Amino acid sequence: MESRRSFLRKSLVVAGVSAGNLRSSKAERLSPSGAVRPLRILILGGTGFIGPHQVRYALDRGHQLTLFNRGKTNPHLFPEVEKLRGDRNDDLESLRGGQWDVVIDNSASIPRWVRQSTELLRESAAHYIYVSSISVYSDNSIIGMDETAPVGTLDDPTVEEITGATFGPLKALCEQEARRVFGERCTVIRPGLIVGPGDRSDRFTYWPVRIDRGGEVLAPGNPTDPVQIIDARDLAQWMIRMAEGPTAGTFNATGPGSLLSMAEMLYGIRAVTSSEVSFTWVDAAFLSEHEVQPWADMPVWVPPTEGMEGFSRVDCSAALSQGLTFRPLAETSRDTIDWFKTLPEERRKDLRAGIDPAREVEVLRAWKARNQS
Repeated sequence: MESRRSFLRKSLVVAGVSAGNLRSSKAERLSPSGAVRPLRILILGGTGFIGPHQVRYALDRGHQLTLFNRGKTNPHLFPEVEKLRGDRNDDLESLRGGQWDVVIDNSASIPRWVRQSTELLRESAAHYIYVSSISVYSDNSIIGMDETAPVGTLDDPTVEEITGATFGPLKALCEQEARRVFGERCTVIRPGLIVGPGDRSDRFTYWPVRIDRGGEVLAPGNPTDPVQIIDARDLAQWMIRMAEGPTAGTFNATGPGSLLSMAEMLYGIRAVTSSEVSFTWVDAAFLSEHEVQPWADMPVWVPPTEGMEGFSRVDCSAALSQGLTFRPLAETSRDTIDWFKTLPEERRKDLRAGIDPAREVEVLRAWKARNQS
């Protein structure tokens, strides 16, 4: 096992102290140059998590935007952009008669929604980009699974209830609908865990916030357990560049570009705070015995036990070959902390993921008691 000093040294590389292997600088990523021609882009959604990042980047690159949504999430954003009101479930009328070069579908998790939008836009759009998920894969035991790996299926493909069991297979069916209508004019993007400022799920946010709070932090599993994340801004900006091609095909989209361990992630986050922090590593078996759940109580982390060896080892080389880049972990972590501190106090007291502070103390106490006996 590597020493803490070795992990810290690696984490500083990941955090951006030496970020050459993380590809592009901030200035390079945000440069408005490189757009082949101004595009008319329709975004289905556009005001949630990744949507605003797409809109800002596309506008910077000279594209013309139209947003289609219900007008309920952040309706004040982008007053200069054309907005069409409707509902993916039952009202697409405002889309009729428009013409676009590219459609970016951020908001569909039900196949019927994709079927309705693609059939309506078949002759109105030249290209369709559907945002899916790496949750489509049915066998998480495969290390390095690429876009050809098997996807999940449903006994009843008409099911529309989204649960932990149906989410992935429903996304796979959504992909099928997009390809059925648009064929070679279709791009499917399969992100992993999307993180960064604006993520209200707290699935990554828990760690920067918890580490910034300081003290003894419960760290799960083995320090070498792999994790994968992608900053929403990196994903959004790459998708706009893919639209400019446009580049067709199916692409896994998570990161960073090389293997990231849980320890490297935690020490990398620690590097951007001035808080006094220590990590106590608690093995997966003990956490299971004490009903501390991977992913929910310990966000980002899923132990690579039998059947889950490949969960955080998804192959993204196809996306890397098409220009997907990653900002330093330090930037994502610092921006996430800064964004979280702008939220109302009541919201900041109610993290939506991660172990409860009192429960964390209890588990750490039990762990130490066991090791001292």
